[in-house]
Amino acid sequence: MHPRHVLLATLVAAMWGFNFVPIKVALDDFPPLLMGALRFTAAAVPAVLLVRRPPVPARWLVLVGVPLGVGQFGLLFIGMRMGMPAGLASVILQVQAIFTALFAALLLRERLGVRQVAGMVVAFGGVALIGLAQSEGGGPAGAFLVCLAAAASWGLANIAMRRTNQAAHGPVDAFGFMVWVSLVPPLPLFALSLIFEGPGALPASVRGATLAGVASLAFIAYAATLGGFGAWGWLMRRYEASTVAMYSLLVPPFGLLSAVVLLGERVDATRLAGAALVIAGVAAGTVRWSARRRTAPAVLPESAPPEMKGSTA
Repeated sequence: MHPRHVLLATLVAAMWGFNFVPIKVALDDFPPLLMGALRFTAAAVPAVLLVRRPPVPARWLVLVGVPLGVGQFGLLFIGMRMGMPAGLASVILQVQAIFTALFAALLLRERLGVRQVAGMVVAFGGVALIGLAQSEGGGPAGAFLVCLAAAASWGLANIAMRRTNQAAHGPVDAFGFMVWVSLVPPLPLFALSLIFEGPGALPASVRGATLAGVASLAFIAYAATLGGFGAWGWLMRRYEASTVAMYSLLVPPFGLLSAVVLLGERVDATRLAGAALVIAGVAAGTVRWSARRRTAPAVLPESAPPEMKGSTA
């Protein structure tokens, strides 16, 4: 990769890692389901009026948008609201790559190689270590499990994205696809918020919103989602997916560092070892270590991190 593009990929990974800090800040002002609805509404409007609809059937926008928006981000925000540390959430969410490979084997009949199986064992060993440390340290075990479910939901969304690529009637731009997919989650998330958080959640959040909370929500919707995916998709169009995907492994270190410096979170040796195992397992099981440059049509990346990727929460 060109040095400027290496810098761009690193900056996107840093932004997605840092993104877990604004999520934590915004959750002080907004309940999680409502925050998810507002996040996707902001990402979709008015951008959807300016971006051409991707050449895929509408049902695939729904099949990606529900597990991605309602499942991944709804559960991630709930888990972090329950007390999951932002830094560790950025690590746990990366297990989506392992879930993607597992679901591909179960649902698409793709064969798992020895390296993928070994990567799964290592990554889930790291997850177990983090979970054990959370439990013994008095951390919320439920929040840990909810964040793990968010990673599984992202894995399902990745399978739908893969099928979307196959069903597309032409090249699919990652940025445009994300904008249009963002139209799907608001309605179910608003409905779930009305049911579980009550009809007073929205007016109470509007009255009690702080500048920090609103700014954090704006960063999540515009910088991390639209800006991050736009830059990531631009890189995906110019280099092999495996080359760009390597930089997503920088998201957890940036997430952990941001949470320690800005939120004062503490990461002990056991959790740090678990995080290292997760990153190593994901790298071993999912990244094809090839850096041959190519020029190819724009395609939708199957597992680009948002917040994550988080994702890139």
